[in-house]
Amino acid sequence: MEPDELATRMRQGEVFHGLRLLPGAWTVLRVDGRGFSRFTGERFEKPFDPAFHQLMVRTASALLEDLQGVYAYTQSDEISVLFRPEWSLFDRSMEKLVSLSAGLASATFTLAAGVPAVFDGRAWLGTNERAVLDYFQWRQSDGSRCALHGYCYWTLRKEGRTATQATRELDGRNVGYKNELLFQRGINFNEVPLWQRRGSAIFWEQYLKEGVDPRNGQRTQTSRRRLKVDSELPMKEAYEDYLRGLLAVSPT
Repeated sequence: MEPDELATRMRQGEVFHGLRLLPGAWTVLRVDGRGFSRFTGERFEKPFDPAFHQLMVRTASALLEDLQGVYAYTQSDEISVLFRPEWSLFDRSMEKLVSLSAGLASATFTLAAGVPAVFDGRAWLGTNERAVLDYFQWRQSDGSRCALHGYCYWTLRKEGRTATQATRELDGRNVGYKNELLFQRGINFNEVPLWQRRGSAIFWEQYLKEGVDPRNGQRTQTSRRRLKVDSELPMKEAYEDYLRGLLAVSPT
């Protein structure tokens, strides 16, 4: 069999090799830590550790910058990175983009933390801005729900409950019950730092860089862009307005 013929036949076995993200659709690449419940339990404070969150922000920033995204959101052990409809990295190859996002997240976090960590990846597609707003509202809402549950769970664990006992005590309980559980122990969940309740965002901002023109010695200002981290996000309608403002910024 000729080499070219063999290569063609073998490539036919690469099941998803030709799959492309829908042209003209907004794209989100989302990565999640694999086995991070145990991973973080052995290395970080519970329910929230600022050092862990900073590692997630650093990883999200690397994904946003390296893959040419416009917005990243991180809460708990997950990161969502948004890309505009015209984004065409790797010809929008699903296989490459999902595997690369997981690989880059794993490598960045591992290098920064000094211990091996693994992320998995997936892609989400939205056909319009409304879908994008709904997606990030969904992830923030999920983050807030998990944060409240996590605070309750670890409060009970630190009081001596086993994992099974704490889980059983919280099973089926509503938001009011969980807030009251914390309040009775001196914790007002509404006063917990916003990044713990709402996650953090990373996006591009424009700024003026001052310099000196070597030809005439005059001071100059040049527009540049850099990544900005926002750990005090609004919620609900205010978060939608926040996102609309970022999406309205023309890419540079």
